[in-house]
Amino acid sequence: MKRQLRALAAAGLLVASSLVAVALGGSASADTQICEQYGSAVIQGRYVVQNNRWGTTAQQCINVTSNGFEITTLNGSSPTNGAPTAYPSVFFGCHYTNCSPGTNLPIQVSQISSATSSISYRYVSGATYNASYDIWLDPSPKRDGVNQMEIMIWLNRQGSIQPIGSVVGTTNLAGRTWEVWRGSNGSNNVISYVAPSAISSLNFSVLDFINDVRNRGAITNSWYLTSIQAGFEPWQGGAGLAVTSFSANVNGGGGPTNPPPTTPPPGNAACAVKYTANSWNNGFTADVQITNTGSSAINGWTLTYSLPSGQQVTNAWNATVSQSGSTVTARNAGHNGSVAPGGTASFGYQGTLSGSYSSPTSFSLNGATCSRN
Repeated sequence: MKRQLRALAAAGLLVASSLVAVALGGSASADTQICEQYGSAVIQGRYVVQNNRWGTTAQQCINVTSNGFEITTLNGSSPTNGAPTAYPSVFFGCHYTNCSPGTNLPIQVSQISSATSSISYRYVSGATYNASYDIWLDPSPKRDGVNQMEIMIWLNRQGSIQPIGSVVGTTNLAGRTWEVWRGSNGSNNVISYVAPSAISSLNFSVLDFINDVRNRGAITNSWYLTSIQAGFEPWQGGAGLAVTSFSANVNGGGGPTNPPPTTPPPGNAACAVKYTANSWNNGFTADVQITNTGSSAINGWTLTYSLPSGQQVTNAWNATVSQSGSTVTARNAGHNGSVAPGGTASFGYQGTLSGSYSSPTSFSLNGATCSRN
């Protein structure tokens, strides 16, 4: 799905999406070569390897093996403050109507009992690229087009490139510590997990990353997992990069596993909110300050509360604020998602007013009730 609009990490520009992938048909034999821009082949009767040269007109060829692929020819080159040239990868699920054989994706997150994967890479020196594992989710069971949520796991980053958005904290998943980035490319939201040093192989729970994104308020259990993909985003050079093995298994269980906690994890359970408003005849503004009164950092926050009758949010700053009926949901911006113990995060908004003004009386942060300052 790297053919969709991609944010340019440093420049904030957009790259146009391209055409639908074309399957070559049948299973790949040893040393099958693909040079077609969106050519693909099936391996193990279960996964799809795709060339997916979406960011350049220069030639790129991959050698498809029984367990993965190798980039053999890569003539394109892109500036490091822009988008990569391509995303050659192997995937399980559905990518722009190209679905892997027998896949059970899309599947609703609430129906996943387990989702595991293993990946092995071979790296080269003297090139600028990332080794990326992508997990795609959408509110609907989409088999085509742009999904609304992209989870990127950066197992190796070489050169002066960076994920979309900005750093919002760190987390521990798959037995490792990851730097967490959050942002949007204008087409979909992106949460990236960046390894501090290169990882050549990983056997892990995909569901753990999905649950972490859900706990950050970016998705819900009603969303659908549509595909999981592993490959490379090259900017400059990269011939010889290879995925030497890939496997993925997603199992349904008829009900949610790891459901949203009734109380948030440590660090998200203690909070205080200061709500300062200024109103006039037919409008008001509000400044909201969240204080972390716990002992651990908050990494990603969602504040919910109810506005009194006659109040409607019209625009906001320093948070993404939405309103459904009287319920307001405010989610952190890219720059203020991490709140250290004793630290604060603030946002504000303007609204229309009908009748007399009064302020909301109770607030919940990541599901936990906050005190009032």
